[in-house]
Amino acid sequence: MDRLTIFLCFISIFILAGKKNVLDAGQIGVNYGRVANNLPSAVKVVQLLKSQGIERVKLYDTDPSVLKALAGSNIEVTVALPNELLYSVSKTKSLAFKWVQKNILSYYPSTQIHAIAVGNEVFADPNNTTNFLVPAMQNIHSALFKYNLHSAIKVSSPIALSALQSSYPSSAGSFKPVLIEPVIKPMLGFLRQTGSYLMVNAYPFFAYEGNTDVISLDYALFRENPGVVDSGNGLRYFALFDAQVDAVFAAMSALKFEDLKMVVTETGWPSKGDGIERGASEENAAAYNGNLVRRVINGGGTPLRPNENLEVYLFALFNENKKPGPTSERNYGLFYPNEEKVYEIPFTPAQLKKWKSKPVNRGGSEKGPVNKGPVNKGASTRNMSGGTWCVANEKIRKEKLQAALDFACGEGGADCRQIQPGSTCYDPNTVEAHASFAFNSYYQRNGRAMGSCYFGGAAFVVTQLPSAYSNLYYISFMNMLIKLLAIL
Repeated sequence: MDRLTIFLCFISIFILAGKKNVLDAGQIGVNYGRVANNLPSAVKVVQLLKSQGIERVKLYDTDPSVLKALAGSNIEVTVALPNELLYSVSKTKSLAFKWVQKNILSYYPSTQIHAIAVGNEVFADPNNTTNFLVPAMQNIHSALFKYNLHSAIKVSSPIALSALQSSYPSSAGSFKPVLIEPVIKPMLGFLRQTGSYLMVNAYPFFAYEGNTDVISLDYALFRENPGVVDSGNGLRYFALFDAQVDAVFAAMSALKFEDLKMVVTETGWPSKGDGIERGASEENAAAYNGNLVRRVINGGGTPLRPNENLEVYLFALFNENKKPGPTSERNYGLFYPNEEKVYEIPFTPAQLKKWKSKPVNRGGSEKGPVNKGPVNKGASTRNMSGGTWCVANEKIRKEKLQAALDFACGEGGADCRQIQPGSTCYDPNTVEAHASFAFNSYYQRNGRAMGSCYFGGAAFVVTQLPSAYSNLYYISFMNMLIKLLAIL
């Protein structure tokens, strides 16, 4: 064993570890809205989805031409019961049964319907349909139960973040008091009872656009940033999206529903906007959606729930020229009506390997102040002004850490030769030590890119060695020092 190899091993142990884990990949879908007069046929749309490797789609109705086109495609489908039907379906169970017969049984299972969104952002509906929501959900579920589809098809309802009374800091997340007893608690109870999940629509764009003086654009776009520390729980956030999702988790936990899962049924960023819509641009839309896809595909959850993978539906498949409102409303599409991409982003792990986001624009004045605080070991971070390393998260269960290690040394392409039996960095022979070595190899090989040190929550970035690892590294150092002295 030459002295250079031992020295390099010593250095590499202090450069240990990580990235998000494809083995624990999250799921990406898209919203297929059709408020336009220039879109391709449903048959062509299904062909487009398949050509892009998109395996999940969410609809806003149960249009027969779309459901027929999706038959046999193996694309998982979420359909919707529109807000205008909530009243009648909530009042008359027989109408709920007829709706399920016509709009679900007529197409399932050839069309792989796996969820029904009952209403959409009902609490924000100007027609005040809130009181009809839970009864409508219950009646739709009863119809599914009658036809023995209640296990295969889940019932939920997308809520907007406007349902929250407080969302900052995330740990203080809470629902509006006026909604809690009449609808939030009954809805969450229904979701728990039926084994379903909460659907949430989250748009960091809106928060950024209205607060550009205090919210960093990099923070909103999943780009490199120092992070924001939650004063309530000490967790550090590196993405506004994560903070919004965790605010909803905190709101559910406050009502003792911390066991419920969540699916983000809408999120996106406009590629064009009016002059006052700061941040709306093609470059920012590509950064947000592309970095979000990478974040989801690489696996893992939010700082509050690091072990729960994300399922996210991008908004939207096409630019929709008939949508009312500001210019941004008509420019959330990933594709133009002629099926050309508005900008390049990946949808699958294979596409992700070839995709590279544009470098961070350090110019301009769109970066607001960012809070400082202790680093959250469950979240990815990077110090932009100095050296950074990736280390294993010792709080993660051994099985998940081993799976992440296997990925890094296998498909991930990390150089793991030095941690093989008999090699210079084999000792200490622990999963944590070997994982840190492999994670950091992956992290450094990928240019310390954002998201390359996560592995589904199994790793995090440090700018100096955390105390939790000091003993581990000390043992490693002493073992190598003994070997070095024996050679000398």
